[in-house]
Amino acid sequence: MLLKEDNSEQKLRGAYYTPLKLAEKMVDFFKDDVSIRTILEPSCGDGVFIDALMETLFLKEKSTVTAIEIEKSEVEKLNKKISNVSNVTVLNEDFFEFYHKNKETKKYDLILGNPPYIRYQYLEEKQREEMADILTAHGMKSNKLINTWVGFMVACVHMLNMNGKIAFVIPAEILQVAYAEDLRLFLSNELSKITLITFEELVFPGIEQEVIVFIGEKGNSEKGIKIIELNNLDDLETLNINTNGFQKLNHVHEKWTKYFTTIKENELIIRLKKDRRFQKLSDTGVINVGITTGNNKYFSVDQNTVHDYDLSAVVHPLIGRSSHAHSIYFYKEDWQKNAAQGKAAYLIDFPDISFEEYTPGQRSYIRLGEKNGENKGYKCKIRERWYRIPSIWIPDAFFLRRNNLYPKFVLNCCNAVSTDTMHRVKFNKGIEPERIVLSYYNSISFAFTEICGRSYGGGVLEILPGEAGNILIPILDGIPIDKIREILKKVDRIVRNGEDIEIALDLVDNEILVKHLQVDEDICEMARIIWKKMQHRRLKRG
Repeated sequence: MLLKEDNSEQKLRGAYYTPLKLAEKMVDFFKDDVSIRTILEPSCGDGVFIDALMETLFLKEKSTVTAIEIEKSEVEKLNKKISNVSNVTVLNEDFFEFYHKNKETKKYDLILGNPPYIRYQYLEEKQREEMADILTAHGMKSNKLINTWVGFMVACVHMLNMNGKIAFVIPAEILQVAYAEDLRLFLSNELSKITLITFEELVFPGIEQEVIVFIGEKGNSEKGIKIIELNNLDDLETLNINTNGFQKLNHVHEKWTKYFTTIKENELIIRLKKDRRFQKLSDTGVINVGITTGNNKYFSVDQNTVHDYDLSAVVHPLIGRSSHAHSIYFYKEDWQKNAAQGKAAYLIDFPDISFEEYTPGQRSYIRLGEKNGENKGYKCKIRERWYRIPSIWIPDAFFLRRNNLYPKFVLNCCNAVSTDTMHRVKFNKGIEPERIVLSYYNSISFAFTEICGRSYGGGVLEILPGEAGNILIPILDGIPIDKIREILKKVDRIVRNGEDIEIALDLVDNEILVKHLQVDEDICEMARIIWKKMQHRRLKRG
Protein backbone atom coordinates (compact mmCIF):
# COMPACT_ATOMS: atom_id res chain seq x y z
CA MET A 1 0.00 0.00 0.00
CA LEU A 2 1.28 3.48 -0.80
CA LEU A 3 1.48 5.81 2.15
CA LYS A 4 -0.35 9.11 1.95
CA GLU A 5 2.89 11.09 1.79
CA ASP A 6 4.07 8.99 -1.18
CA ASN A 7 1.11 9.81 -3.41
CA SER A 8 0.71 12.64 -5.86
CA GLU A 9 -1.48 15.63 -5.03
CA GLN A 10 -3.78 14.64 -7.90
CA LYS A 11 -4.24 11.15 -6.45
CA LEU A 12 -4.92 12.46 -2.96
CA ARG A 13 -7.55 14.84 -4.31
CA GLY A 14 -9.01 12.19 -6.62
CA ALA A 15 -9.02 14.85 -9.32
CA TYR A 16 -9.14 13.26 -12.77
CA TYR A 17 -10.84 15.81 -14.99
CA THR A 18 -13.50 14.75 -17.46
CA PRO A 19 -12.84 15.06 -21.22
CA LEU A 20 -14.97 17.87 -22.67
CA LYS A 21 -16.45 15.55 -25.30
CA LEU A 22 -17.86 13.30 -22.58
CA ALA A 23 -19.18 16.17 -20.48
CA GLU A 24 -20.90 17.70 -23.52
CA LYS A 25 -22.63 14.44 -24.38
CA MET A 26 -23.77 13.89 -20.80
CA VAL A 27 -25.35 17.35 -20.82
CA ASP A 28 -26.79 16.69 -24.28
CA PHE A 29 -28.79 13.73 -22.91
CA PHE A 30 -30.97 16.21 -20.99
CA LYS A 31 -31.10 19.23 -23.33
CA ASP A 32 -34.75 18.65 -24.30
CA ASP A 33 -36.00 18.03 -20.78
CA VAL A 34 -38.10 21.10 -19.95
CA SER A 35 -38.60 19.94 -16.35
CA ILE A 36 -34.97 20.67 -15.44
CA ARG A 37 -34.73 23.98 -13.60
CA THR A 38 -32.17 23.38 -10.86
CA ILE A 39 -28.80 21.75 -11.47
CA LEU A 40 -26.07 20.72 -9.03
CA GLU A 41 -22.44 19.94 -9.88
CA PRO A 42 -21.00 18.60 -6.59
CA SER A 43 -17.30 18.59 -7.53
CA CYS A 44 -16.81 20.87 -10.49
CA GLY A 45 -12.99 20.90 -10.70
CA ASP A 46 -11.92 22.90 -13.75
CA GLY A 47 -15.55 23.53 -14.74
CA VAL A 48 -15.83 21.21 -17.73
CA PHE A 49 -19.50 20.46 -17.01
CA ILE A 50 -20.25 24.17 -16.64
CA ASP A 51 -18.60 24.71 -20.04
CA ALA A 52 -20.81 21.96 -21.46
CA LEU A 53 -23.91 23.48 -19.90
CA MET A 54 -23.06 26.88 -21.34
CA GLU A 55 -23.17 25.37 -24.85
CA THR A 56 -26.83 24.42 -24.37
CA LEU A 57 -29.99 26.32 -23.60
CA PHE A 58 -29.66 25.41 -19.93
CA LEU A 59 -27.64 28.47 -19.01
CA LYS A 60 -29.06 30.76 -21.69
CA GLU A 61 -32.70 30.50 -20.78
CA LYS A 62 -34.03 28.40 -17.96
CA SER A 63 -31.82 26.77 -15.35
CA THR A 64 -29.80 27.73 -12.32
CA VAL A 65 -26.61 25.88 -11.49
CA THR A 66 -24.92 25.43 -8.12
CA ALA A 67 -21.35 24.15 -8.40
CA ILE A 68 -19.22 22.98 -5.46
CA GLU A 69 -15.43 22.81 -5.48
CA ILE A 70 -13.07 22.27 -2.54
CA GLU A 71 -9.98 23.73 -4.24
CA LYS A 72 -9.88 27.52 -3.85
CA SER A 73 -7.65 28.09 -6.88
CA GLU A 74 -10.12 26.31 -9.16
CA VAL A 75 -13.02 28.34 -7.77
CA GLU A 76 -11.18 31.59 -8.42
CA LYS A 77 -10.52 30.61 -12.05
CA LEU A 78 -14.13 29.56 -12.54
CA ASN A 79 -15.54 32.76 -11.09
CA LYS A 80 -13.49 34.76 -13.59
CA LYS A 81 -14.74 32.58 -16.43
CA ILE A 82 -18.42 32.97 -15.50
CA SER A 83 -18.30 36.57 -14.31
CA ASN A 84 -20.97 37.52 -16.87
CA VAL A 85 -23.21 34.50 -16.21
CA SER A 86 -25.86 35.29 -13.63
CA ASN A 87 -27.43 31.87 -13.09
CA VAL A 88 -24.29 29.96 -12.00
CA THR A 89 -23.03 30.01 -8.42
CA VAL A 90 -19.68 28.43 -7.56
CA LEU A 91 -19.09 27.65 -3.88
CA ASN A 92 -15.70 26.97 -2.35
CA GLU A 93 -16.77 24.16 -0.01
CA ASP A 94 -16.29 20.51 0.85
CA PHE A 95 -19.31 18.77 -0.70
CA PHE A 96 -19.90 16.55 2.34
CA GLU A 97 -20.23 19.70 4.49
CA PHE A 98 -22.53 21.28 1.88
CA TYR A 99 -24.71 18.17 1.92
CA HIS A 100 -25.04 18.02 5.70
CA LYS A 101 -26.07 21.70 5.79
CA ASN A 102 -28.57 21.52 2.93
CA LYS A 103 -29.75 17.90 2.63
CA GLU A 104 -33.32 18.60 3.79
CA THR A 105 -33.87 22.03 2.28
CA LYS A 106 -32.33 21.91 -1.21
CA LYS A 107 -33.42 19.53 -3.96
CA TYR A 108 -32.32 19.42 -7.59
CA ASP A 109 -33.80 18.34 -10.92
CA LEU A 110 -30.42 17.29 -12.32
CA ILE A 111 -27.14 16.44 -10.60
CA LEU A 112 -24.20 15.66 -12.82
CA GLY A 113 -20.46 15.47 -12.69
CA ASN A 114 -17.39 13.37 -12.02
CA PRO A 115 -17.04 12.84 -8.26
CA PRO A 116 -13.53 12.50 -6.81
CA TYR A 117 -12.08 9.00 -6.48
CA ILE A 118 -10.31 9.16 -3.11
CA ARG A 119 -9.52 6.06 -1.08
CA TYR A 120 -10.64 5.95 2.53
CA GLN A 121 -7.08 6.03 3.91
CA TYR A 122 -6.38 9.34 2.16
CA LEU A 123 -9.35 11.18 3.69
CA GLU A 124 -9.14 13.50 6.65
CA GLU A 125 -10.79 12.16 9.80
CA LYS A 126 -13.62 14.70 9.52
CA GLN A 127 -14.32 13.60 5.93
CA ARG A 128 -14.39 9.96 7.01
CA GLU A 129 -16.95 10.74 9.70
CA GLU A 130 -19.10 12.79 7.30
CA MET A 131 -19.10 10.05 4.69
CA ALA A 132 -19.85 7.37 7.29
CA ASP A 133 -22.84 9.43 8.46
CA ILE A 134 -24.14 9.67 4.88
CA LEU A 135 -23.87 5.92 4.31
CA THR A 136 -25.28 4.71 7.64
CA ALA A 137 -28.17 7.18 7.45
CA HIS A 138 -29.25 5.38 4.27
CA GLY A 139 -28.95 1.87 5.67
CA MET A 140 -25.48 1.17 4.32
CA LYS A 141 -22.33 -0.08 6.03
CA SER A 142 -19.27 2.12 6.24
CA ASN A 143 -15.86 0.48 5.97
CA LYS A 144 -12.28 1.25 5.05
CA LEU A 145 -12.65 -0.02 1.47
CA ILE A 146 -15.21 2.59 0.46
CA ASN A 147 -14.11 5.35 -1.90
CA THR A 148 -15.44 8.92 -1.80
CA TRP A 149 -17.39 8.55 -5.05
CA VAL A 150 -19.73 6.16 -3.18
CA GLY A 151 -20.53 8.84 -0.59
CA PHE A 152 -21.08 11.40 -3.36
CA MET A 153 -23.55 9.14 -5.16
CA VAL A 154 -25.62 8.41 -2.06
CA ALA A 155 -25.75 12.06 -1.01
CA CYS A 156 -26.64 13.27 -4.51
CA VAL A 157 -29.42 10.72 -5.02
CA HIS A 158 -30.86 11.93 -1.70
CA MET A 159 -30.79 15.52 -2.98
CA LEU A 160 -32.79 14.75 -6.14
CA ASN A 161 -36.34 15.96 -6.60
CA MET A 162 -39.12 13.39 -6.89
CA ASN A 163 -38.47 12.99 -10.64
CA GLY A 164 -34.86 14.14 -10.52
CA LYS A 165 -32.02 12.74 -12.64
CA ILE A 166 -28.36 12.00 -11.93
CA ALA A 167 -25.50 11.54 -14.43
CA PHE A 168 -22.07 10.65 -13.06
CA VAL A 169 -18.76 9.40 -14.40
CA ILE A 170 -17.80 6.69 -11.91
CA PRO A 171 -15.44 3.68 -11.74
CA ALA A 172 -16.71 0.56 -13.48
CA GLU A 173 -16.08 -1.33 -10.25
CA ILE A 174 -19.62 -0.35 -9.20
CA LEU A 175 -20.72 -3.25 -11.41
CA GLN A 176 -18.99 -5.94 -9.43
CA VAL A 177 -16.94 -5.16 -6.31
CA ALA A 178 -18.13 -6.42 -2.93
CA TYR A 179 -17.77 -3.07 -1.16
CA ALA A 180 -20.35 -1.55 -3.55
CA GLU A 181 -23.02 -4.18 -2.76
CA ASP A 182 -24.90 -1.82 -0.44
CA LEU A 183 -24.66 0.97 -3.01
CA ARG A 184 -26.12 -1.17 -5.79
CA LEU A 185 -29.04 -2.12 -3.57
CA PHE A 186 -29.55 1.51 -2.50
CA LEU A 187 -29.58 2.73 -6.11
CA SER A 188 -31.94 -0.02 -7.24
CA ASN A 189 -34.34 0.94 -4.44
CA GLU A 190 -34.14 4.72 -4.96
CA LEU A 191 -34.14 4.98 -8.75
CA SER A 192 -36.80 3.82 -11.19
CA LYS A 193 -34.50 3.78 -14.20
CA ILE A 194 -30.75 3.12 -14.48
CA THR A 195 -28.67 3.34 -17.65
CA LEU A 196 -25.01 2.31 -17.66
CA ILE A 197 -22.75 3.33 -20.56
CA THR A 198 -19.52 1.35 -20.72
CA PHE A 199 -16.39 1.83 -22.85
CA GLU A 200 -14.02 -0.82 -24.13
CA GLU A 201 -11.21 1.73 -24.35
CA LEU A 202 -9.95 3.82 -21.44
CA VAL A 203 -11.65 7.21 -21.17
CA PHE A 204 -9.04 9.14 -19.17
CA PRO A 205 -5.70 9.44 -21.01
CA GLY A 206 -2.82 7.92 -19.04
CA ILE A 207 -5.03 6.54 -16.25
CA GLU A 208 -5.66 2.79 -15.95
CA GLN A 209 -9.14 3.31 -14.51
CA GLU A 210 -12.11 1.80 -16.30
CA VAL A 211 -15.11 4.10 -15.95
CA ILE A 212 -18.78 4.10 -16.86
CA VAL A 213 -21.40 6.80 -17.27
CA PHE A 214 -24.14 6.21 -14.74
CA ILE A 215 -27.53 7.77 -15.51
CA GLY A 216 -30.32 7.37 -12.98
CA GLU A 217 -33.83 8.72 -12.69
CA LYS A 218 -36.29 8.87 -9.84
CA GLY A 219 -39.96 8.27 -10.46
CA ASN A 220 -43.01 6.22 -9.60
CA SER A 221 -42.88 3.96 -12.67
CA GLU A 222 -40.02 1.46 -12.51
CA LYS A 223 -38.42 0.70 -15.87
CA GLY A 224 -35.34 -1.18 -14.66
CA ILE A 225 -31.75 -1.23 -15.89
CA LYS A 226 -29.95 -1.31 -19.23
CA ILE A 227 -26.33 -1.37 -20.31
CA ILE A 228 -25.04 0.30 -23.47
CA GLU A 229 -21.58 -0.85 -24.60
CA LEU A 230 -19.42 1.52 -26.64
CA ASN A 231 -15.88 1.24 -27.98
CA ASN A 232 -14.73 4.75 -27.10
CA LEU A 233 -15.80 8.37 -26.72
CA ASP A 234 -16.21 8.75 -30.49
CA ASP A 235 -19.17 6.37 -30.35
CA LEU A 236 -21.03 8.94 -28.25
CA GLU A 237 -21.56 11.00 -31.40
CA THR A 238 -24.01 8.49 -32.83
CA LEU A 239 -25.43 7.15 -29.56
CA ASN A 240 -29.18 7.18 -29.16
CA ILE A 241 -29.65 6.70 -25.44
CA ASN A 242 -33.27 5.68 -25.95
CA THR A 243 -32.31 2.43 -27.68
CA ASN A 244 -31.84 -0.93 -25.91
CA GLY A 245 -34.67 -2.23 -23.75
CA PHE A 246 -34.61 -2.14 -19.97
CA GLN A 247 -34.35 -5.33 -17.96
CA LYS A 248 -36.16 -5.86 -14.67
CA LEU A 249 -33.87 -4.79 -11.84
CA ASN A 250 -33.61 -7.23 -8.95
CA HIS A 251 -33.57 -5.45 -5.60
CA VAL A 252 -30.89 -7.61 -3.96
CA HIS A 253 -27.17 -7.54 -3.24
CA GLU A 254 -25.94 -8.70 -6.63
CA LYS A 255 -23.41 -7.79 -9.28
CA TRP A 256 -24.66 -5.73 -12.18
CA THR A 257 -22.36 -7.53 -14.62
CA LYS A 258 -25.24 -9.99 -15.07
CA TYR A 259 -27.07 -7.31 -17.06
CA PHE A 260 -24.50 -7.62 -19.84
CA THR A 261 -26.46 -10.73 -20.77
CA THR A 262 -29.82 -10.65 -22.54
CA ILE A 263 -33.20 -11.09 -20.89
CA LYS A 264 -33.41 -14.62 -22.31
CA GLU A 265 -29.93 -15.47 -21.03
CA ASN A 266 -30.77 -14.08 -17.60
CA GLU A 267 -33.90 -16.20 -17.50
CA LEU A 268 -31.71 -19.26 -18.15
CA ILE A 269 -29.37 -18.29 -15.31
CA ILE A 270 -32.31 -18.01 -12.92
CA ARG A 271 -33.68 -21.41 -14.05
CA LEU A 272 -30.31 -23.10 -13.60
CA LYS A 273 -29.99 -21.77 -10.05
CA LYS A 274 -33.26 -23.57 -9.25
CA ASP A 275 -32.35 -26.78 -11.12
CA ARG A 276 -31.82 -29.65 -8.64
CA ARG A 277 -29.32 -31.27 -10.98
CA PHE A 278 -26.88 -28.53 -9.98
CA GLN A 279 -25.28 -27.29 -6.76
CA LYS A 280 -22.91 -24.54 -5.68
CA LEU A 281 -19.21 -25.33 -5.47
CA SER A 282 -19.36 -24.24 -1.81
CA ASP A 283 -21.75 -27.14 -1.13
CA THR A 284 -18.89 -29.57 -1.75
CA GLY A 285 -16.33 -28.30 0.72
CA VAL A 286 -14.34 -25.37 2.09
CA ILE A 287 -12.74 -22.80 -0.21
CA ASN A 288 -10.06 -20.68 1.46
CA VAL A 289 -7.41 -18.25 0.30
CA GLY A 290 -4.00 -19.80 -0.08
CA ILE A 291 -1.31 -19.43 2.54
CA THR A 292 -0.61 -15.81 3.47
CA THR A 293 3.14 -15.83 3.93
CA GLY A 294 3.53 -12.08 4.38
CA ASN A 295 6.48 -12.23 2.00
CA ASN A 296 6.15 -14.69 -0.87
CA LYS A 297 9.54 -13.80 -2.30
CA TYR A 298 11.31 -14.76 0.93
CA PHE A 299 9.32 -17.88 1.85
CA SER A 300 8.89 -19.29 -1.69
CA VAL A 301 12.30 -20.59 -2.75
CA ASP A 302 13.98 -22.58 -5.50
CA GLN A 303 15.97 -25.79 -5.09
CA ASN A 304 19.33 -23.98 -5.02
CA THR A 305 18.20 -21.97 -1.97
CA VAL A 306 16.94 -25.17 -0.33
CA HIS A 307 20.36 -26.74 -0.84
CA ASP A 308 22.43 -23.70 0.16
CA TYR A 309 20.58 -23.15 3.46
CA ASP A 310 19.83 -26.77 4.42
CA LEU A 311 16.06 -26.23 4.13
CA SER A 312 15.04 -29.66 2.78
CA ALA A 313 13.55 -30.75 6.12
CA VAL A 314 11.45 -27.58 6.51
CA VAL A 315 9.83 -27.13 3.08
CA HIS A 316 6.65 -28.29 1.34
CA PRO A 317 6.14 -28.79 -2.39
CA LEU A 318 4.67 -25.50 -3.64
CA ILE A 319 2.42 -24.61 -6.55
CA GLY A 320 3.16 -20.92 -6.31
CA ARG A 321 1.83 -19.32 -9.49
CA SER A 322 -0.76 -19.91 -12.16
CA SER A 323 2.12 -20.57 -14.56
CA HIS A 324 3.07 -23.59 -12.39
CA ALA A 325 -0.28 -25.27 -13.11
CA HIS A 326 -0.13 -26.92 -16.52
CA SER A 327 -2.61 -29.69 -15.86
CA ILE A 328 -5.70 -30.90 -14.00
CA TYR A 329 -3.80 -33.58 -12.08
CA PHE A 330 -0.84 -31.95 -10.32
CA TYR A 331 1.44 -34.94 -9.80
CA LYS A 332 4.81 -35.16 -8.05
CA GLU A 333 6.40 -35.29 -11.50
CA ASP A 334 4.76 -31.95 -12.40
CA TRP A 335 6.15 -30.38 -9.25
CA GLN A 336 9.61 -31.85 -9.85
CA LYS A 337 9.60 -30.42 -13.37
CA ASN A 338 8.84 -26.94 -11.97
CA ALA A 339 11.64 -27.32 -9.43
CA ALA A 340 14.12 -28.50 -12.09
CA GLN A 341 13.31 -25.39 -14.15
CA GLY A 342 14.45 -23.19 -11.27
CA LYS A 343 10.97 -22.08 -10.22
CA ALA A 344 10.17 -21.17 -6.61
CA ALA A 345 8.66 -24.61 -6.01
CA TYR A 346 9.23 -24.90 -2.25
CA LEU A 347 7.49 -23.19 0.67
CA ILE A 348 9.44 -22.80 3.90
CA ASP A 349 7.61 -23.99 7.03
CA PHE A 350 9.90 -23.49 10.01
CA PRO A 351 8.75 -25.83 12.82
CA ASP A 352 7.71 -24.78 16.32
CA ILE A 353 11.03 -25.43 18.01
CA SER A 354 13.55 -23.08 19.56
CA PHE A 355 15.79 -21.06 17.27
CA GLU A 356 18.84 -22.93 18.59
CA GLU A 357 17.38 -26.24 17.42
CA TYR A 358 17.39 -25.16 13.78
CA THR A 359 20.39 -26.20 11.71
CA PRO A 360 23.16 -23.65 11.09
CA GLY A 361 21.97 -23.21 7.50
CA GLN A 362 18.37 -22.58 8.57
CA ARG A 363 19.47 -20.04 11.19
CA SER A 364 21.60 -18.38 8.54
CA TYR A 365 18.59 -18.00 6.24
CA ILE A 366 16.54 -16.41 9.03
CA ARG A 367 19.38 -13.98 9.82
CA LEU A 368 19.66 -13.14 6.11
CA GLY A 369 15.98 -12.23 6.12
CA GLU A 370 16.45 -9.94 9.11
CA LYS A 371 19.51 -8.34 7.53
CA ASN A 372 17.49 -7.56 4.39
CA GLY A 373 14.49 -6.29 6.37
CA GLU A 374 12.20 -9.13 5.29
CA ASN A 375 10.87 -9.28 8.87
CA LYS A 376 9.54 -5.71 8.81
CA GLY A 377 6.48 -6.27 6.62
CA TYR A 378 3.18 -5.97 8.46
CA LYS A 379 2.14 -9.65 8.32
CA CYS A 380 5.58 -10.81 9.45
CA LYS A 381 6.01 -8.12 12.10
CA ILE A 382 2.83 -9.03 14.02
CA ARG A 383 3.80 -12.69 14.46
CA GLU A 384 5.38 -13.96 17.65
CA ARG A 385 8.22 -15.25 15.49
CA TRP A 386 8.20 -13.46 12.17
CA TYR A 387 9.56 -16.43 10.19
CA ARG A 388 6.84 -18.93 11.24
CA ILE A 389 3.91 -18.96 8.78
CA PRO A 390 0.50 -19.77 10.31
CA SER A 391 -2.31 -21.88 8.85
CA ILE A 392 -0.37 -24.27 6.64
CA TRP A 393 -2.43 -27.30 5.60
CA ILE A 394 -2.62 -29.63 2.61
CA PRO A 395 -5.69 -29.04 0.38
CA ASP A 396 -7.41 -31.53 -1.91
CA ALA A 397 -7.40 -29.11 -4.84
CA PHE A 398 -6.44 -25.62 -5.95
CA PHE A 399 -8.59 -23.01 -7.69
CA LEU A 400 -6.67 -20.23 -9.41
CA ARG A 401 -7.43 -16.71 -8.20
CA ARG A 402 -6.42 -14.56 -11.19
CA ASN A 403 -6.71 -15.88 -14.68
CA ASN A 404 -6.59 -15.06 -18.35
CA LEU A 405 -8.84 -17.34 -20.42
CA TYR A 406 -10.41 -19.27 -17.52
CA PRO A 407 -9.57 -20.35 -13.94
CA LYS A 408 -8.08 -23.82 -13.63
CA PHE A 409 -9.36 -26.25 -11.01
CA VAL A 410 -6.40 -28.50 -10.15
CA LEU A 411 -6.24 -31.75 -8.15
CA ASN A 412 -3.47 -31.90 -5.56
CA CYS A 413 -1.76 -35.26 -6.10
CA CYS A 414 1.56 -34.59 -4.33
CA ASN A 415 0.71 -32.99 -0.95
CA ALA A 416 1.57 -29.54 -2.28
CA VAL A 417 0.61 -26.21 -0.73
CA SER A 418 -0.08 -22.83 -2.34
CA THR A 419 0.40 -19.16 -1.56
CA ASP A 420 -2.47 -16.69 -1.82
CA THR A 421 -2.08 -16.57 -5.61
CA MET A 422 -4.61 -19.40 -5.61
CA HIS A 423 -7.33 -20.76 -3.36
CA ARG A 424 -7.22 -23.96 -1.31
CA VAL A 425 -10.13 -26.39 -1.50
CA LYS A 426 -10.85 -29.08 1.11
CA PHE A 427 -13.74 -31.32 0.09
CA ASN A 428 -16.36 -32.59 2.51
CA LYS A 429 -15.91 -36.07 3.98
CA GLY A 430 -16.96 -38.83 1.60
CA ILE A 431 -16.61 -36.70 -1.54
CA GLU A 432 -14.41 -38.02 -4.34
CA PRO A 433 -12.29 -35.04 -5.48
CA GLU A 434 -12.18 -36.11 -9.14
CA ARG A 435 -15.97 -36.04 -9.28
CA ILE A 436 -16.08 -32.37 -8.25
CA VAL A 437 -13.17 -31.21 -10.39
CA LEU A 438 -14.70 -32.79 -13.50
CA SER A 439 -18.06 -31.19 -12.69
CA TYR A 440 -16.43 -27.76 -13.14
CA TYR A 441 -15.22 -28.25 -16.73
CA ASN A 442 -18.43 -27.55 -18.65
CA SER A 443 -20.10 -24.60 -20.37
CA ILE A 444 -22.59 -23.88 -17.60
CA SER A 445 -19.98 -23.73 -14.83
CA PHE A 446 -17.66 -21.62 -17.00
CA ALA A 447 -20.51 -19.17 -17.63
CA PHE A 448 -21.09 -18.88 -13.89
CA THR A 449 -17.36 -18.37 -13.32
CA GLU A 450 -17.44 -15.23 -15.46
CA ILE A 451 -20.69 -14.08 -13.84
CA CYS A 452 -19.40 -14.66 -10.29
CA GLY A 453 -15.89 -13.25 -10.82
CA ARG A 454 -14.78 -9.73 -11.69
CA SER A 455 -12.54 -8.03 -14.23
CA TYR A 456 -9.45 -7.19 -12.19
CA GLY A 457 -7.66 -5.03 -14.73
CA GLY A 458 -5.72 -5.74 -17.89
CA GLY A 459 -8.40 -8.24 -18.88
CA VAL A 460 -7.66 -10.52 -15.92
CA LEU A 461 -10.51 -12.43 -14.28
CA GLU A 462 -10.24 -12.39 -10.49
CA ILE A 463 -12.43 -14.66 -8.42
CA LEU A 464 -12.42 -14.64 -4.60
CA PRO A 465 -13.28 -17.65 -2.40
CA GLY A 466 -16.87 -16.58 -1.75
CA GLU A 467 -17.38 -15.91 -5.46
CA ALA A 468 -15.85 -19.25 -6.44
CA GLY A 469 -18.24 -20.87 -3.97
CA ASN A 470 -21.20 -19.49 -5.95
CA ILE A 471 -20.17 -21.20 -9.19
CA LEU A 472 -22.88 -23.63 -10.24
CA ILE A 473 -21.68 -27.20 -10.94
CA PRO A 474 -23.61 -30.32 -12.00
CA ILE A 475 -24.11 -33.09 -9.42
CA LEU A 476 -22.35 -36.19 -10.74
CA ASP A 477 -23.14 -38.61 -7.90
CA GLY A 478 -24.97 -41.04 -10.18
CA ILE A 479 -22.07 -41.47 -12.62
CA PRO A 480 -19.60 -44.37 -12.02
CA ILE A 481 -16.23 -43.15 -10.77
CA ASP A 482 -14.45 -45.06 -13.57
CA LYS A 483 -16.36 -42.98 -16.13
CA ILE A 484 -15.51 -39.80 -14.21
CA ARG A 485 -11.79 -40.66 -14.25
CA GLU A 486 -11.84 -41.63 -17.91
CA ILE A 487 -13.27 -38.26 -18.96
CA LEU A 488 -11.19 -36.22 -16.49
CA LYS A 489 -7.97 -37.77 -17.82
CA LYS A 490 -9.00 -36.71 -21.32
CA VAL A 491 -9.57 -33.17 -20.03
CA ASP A 492 -6.15 -33.34 -18.35
CA ARG A 493 -4.48 -34.27 -21.65
CA ILE A 494 -6.21 -31.37 -23.42
CA VAL A 495 -4.95 -28.90 -20.80
CA ARG A 496 -1.43 -30.39 -20.69
CA ASN A 497 -1.10 -30.18 -24.45
CA GLY A 498 -2.24 -26.55 -24.47
CA GLU A 499 -5.22 -27.33 -26.68
CA ASP A 500 -8.32 -25.13 -26.87
CA ILE A 501 -10.27 -25.56 -23.63
CA GLU A 502 -13.49 -25.60 -25.66
CA ILE A 503 -12.54 -29.10 -26.80
CA ALA A 504 -12.76 -30.16 -23.15
CA LEU A 505 -16.03 -28.28 -22.67
CA ASP A 506 -17.50 -30.01 -25.73
CA LEU A 507 -16.50 -33.37 -24.28
CA VAL A 508 -17.98 -32.79 -20.82
CA ASP A 509 -21.10 -31.04 -22.13
CA ASN A 510 -21.88 -33.99 -24.37
CA GLU A 511 -20.78 -36.94 -22.20
CA ILE A 512 -21.92 -35.62 -18.82
CA LEU A 513 -24.53 -32.87 -19.14
CA VAL A 514 -26.43 -34.12 -22.16
CA LYS A 515 -26.06 -37.92 -21.99
CA HIS A 516 -26.05 -38.51 -18.22
CA LEU A 517 -27.97 -35.55 -16.76
CA GLN A 518 -30.33 -35.07 -19.71
CA VAL A 519 -29.56 -31.34 -19.95
CA ASP A 520 -30.91 -29.92 -23.21
CA GLU A 521 -28.23 -29.17 -25.82
CA ASP A 522 -29.71 -25.69 -26.35
CA ILE A 523 -29.00 -24.89 -22.70
CA CYS A 524 -25.36 -25.90 -23.10
CA GLU A 525 -25.09 -23.77 -26.24
CA MET A 526 -26.61 -20.71 -24.58
CA ALA A 527 -24.32 -21.14 -21.55
CA ARG A 528 -21.33 -21.29 -23.90
CA ILE A 529 -22.48 -18.06 -25.55
CA ILE A 530 -22.76 -16.37 -22.14
CA TRP A 531 -19.26 -17.52 -21.17
CA LYS A 532 -17.71 -16.39 -24.46
CA LYS A 533 -19.52 -13.05 -24.40
CA MET A 534 -18.43 -12.23 -20.85
CA GLN A 535 -14.90 -13.49 -21.47
CA HIS A 536 -14.60 -11.51 -24.70
CA ARG A 537 -15.74 -8.31 -23.01
CA ARG A 538 -13.18 -8.79 -20.25
CA LEU A 539 -10.27 -9.70 -22.54
CA LYS A 540 -10.88 -6.67 -24.78
CA ARG A 541 -9.97 -4.54 -21.77
CA GLY A 542 -6.61 -6.27 -21.56
